[in-house]
Amino acid sequence: MATGNPKTAGKPPGDGITLRQQAYIGMSQTTDHRNGTDAAVLWRIIGLALRYKFRFAVAVGATIAASAFQLMIPRFLGDAVDNAMGMLSGTSIAPALAREALLDAALLLLGVSILRGAFTLLHNYGGEAIGHLIAYDLRLAFYAKLQELSFSFHDGIHSGELITRGMLDLEGVRMFVNTGVLRLVLLTCLIGAGGYLLLSTDLLLGLLSFSFVPFVAWRSSVARLRLRALWLALQQRMGTLGQIMDENLSGIRVVRAFGAERYEVGKYDVAADDARLIADERIKTRASSTSVMTFAYFIAMGLVLWVGGLRVLDGTMTVGTLTVFLTFITILQTPVRQLGLLVNSLARASTCGGRLFDLLDLEPGIRDQPGAKPLSVSKGALSFEEVSFAYSGVGGPPVLHDVSFTVARGRTVGIVGPPGSGKSTIANLLPRYYDPSSGRITIDGQDIRHATLASLRQAVRVVQQDAFLFTASLENNIAYGDPWADDGMIQDAASTAQIDGFVGGLPEGYGTLVGERGVSLSGGQKQRIAIARAAMLRSSVLIFDDSTAAIDAETEQRIREALKTPMQNCATIIISHRLGALRHADEIIFLEGGRIVERGDHDSLVAAKGRYAALFNLQSRNEDDLATPDIQGAAE
Repeated sequence: MATGNPKTAGKPPGDGITLRQQAYIGMSQTTDHRNGTDAAVLWRIIGLALRYKFRFAVAVGATIAASAFQLMIPRFLGDAVDNAMGMLSGTSIAPALAREALLDAALLLLGVSILRGAFTLLHNYGGEAIGHLIAYDLRLAFYAKLQELSFSFHDGIHSGELITRGMLDLEGVRMFVNTGVLRLVLLTCLIGAGGYLLLSTDLLLGLLSFSFVPFVAWRSSVARLRLRALWLALQQRMGTLGQIMDENLSGIRVVRAFGAERYEVGKYDVAADDARLIADERIKTRASSTSVMTFAYFIAMGLVLWVGGLRVLDGTMTVGTLTVFLTFITILQTPVRQLGLLVNSLARASTCGGRLFDLLDLEPGIRDQPGAKPLSVSKGALSFEEVSFAYSGVGGPPVLHDVSFTVARGRTVGIVGPPGSGKSTIANLLPRYYDPSSGRITIDGQDIRHATLASLRQAVRVVQQDAFLFTASLENNIAYGDPWADDGMIQDAASTAQIDGFVGGLPEGYGTLVGERGVSLSGGQKQRIAIARAAMLRSSVLIFDDSTAAIDAETEQRIREALKTPMQNCATIIISHRLGALRHADEIIFLEGGRIVERGDHDSLVAAKGRYAALFNLQSRNEDDLATPDIQGAAE
């Protein structure tokens, strides 16, 4: 979360905005879509719609039928007008026959209008149904892709940006079938078939009727380019808003603790106002384009009325024929207005689809190699062989340099060192969250890069310092790795992690709901639930990454005793800043600057009087100074 002076925030945009607030405005602009041309993106969306061939065919057929019946209305209306004019000018037709003819014409028009309305309803329903089916497919694909992508991807993108792509961008793609594809079919049928009918009836009036089309086409192309750029900018700003809100809600306790509410509101205000300005510009572009196109349409209608009226007066054209032209142009009024919406839909779909497909097309950096086989564990021996590693994109020096060590089944290796020495990187490399830059990691001689990820992560379990709990019951959080575990297994795991006493005192026991991210629990309780989650599963390698930092020494000792039996069947790595958690380890490795500078058991390292011994003496003195019964009791 960005920090700054809360007292300068909360002012109107542009008045006292801090540099950090300004940075938020452009933070998501590094995610421009690279998926290819707009046409390629739109064709890809159409391809998604074609998965539902029957529904798509019905929707297109209904659109064509609706346009066909709509085109019948001008012709029938023109014939009815000519018949009525003939009846009014003649005296030989009985009034009863005239009324009957008019009634027939009215019923015919009514029937055609009803059929047009029915097929329009079917066309709209079909388009919406296909759009929601596409959205369903894309949601699943998007969510599945997020599960596949490597930690290196998630390290470089904010979750708020991903939420925006998975919701707003996906919505833009969903709407394209109805507001883009089917609307384009409708306009093509109306303008194409209508143009042929009018031009074949009277060439001059037909050309006048469609005189506005070239102008509209040019104006639409210009507007589409502008709208596409604006849609991309707007989606980026909405992503920024999502990032700010997600980060604020995640750190709401810090915000309240430092009284930074006004600053956070001011920061959100800046981003929201920036998004509003772009939305205003998009609306102005669309409205002005539609207005100009509508003006051109009315000019064409006026020309048809003027020229056609003169011909009626000259007796070279019937009133019914003029009615056909005017009725058709009137019918085109709505499609002409929809051209702006069509252009907007094309711009939005190409922009949103490009951003969405960019992510769907990403290949995970960490994945099963061709021919990867399940990991086969017999002896359960873990080995680091001259492993070096550097985080990509950071640009700094390697985090690990030629690190080598071995852990046999039933043995424990402790790792200690100053912050930034590479301890947690070792924990991240073992389950292949990242791959080494050089060297290799093996289990029973098998390079873990050649094993399937699923089998590797069943064999390797990591208990992290920052224990994440889901908004679910305690039993569901403990049994997350095995949802079908019975109550006995869950309770045994809780007992191993020394959390059973706390759970037993709750009104609903293991069925107690844990708040979001486990905010209703203390740090030590969350860590013990995370330990129980790992203890319930059988694993070949067990890693504790400073996972007892929030647990008092007495409880940690009880957990260590309870874990002795499970740890006899796996290779164990304990990473800790607190040396008391490492004293029982068979070997202790001291890391500094990514290199192993000391190694041995606790007694030999203390006797060597090196870095480990200095740290041990420092912590021992601190414990002697601070270890009072009251303070120790407060640690829990």
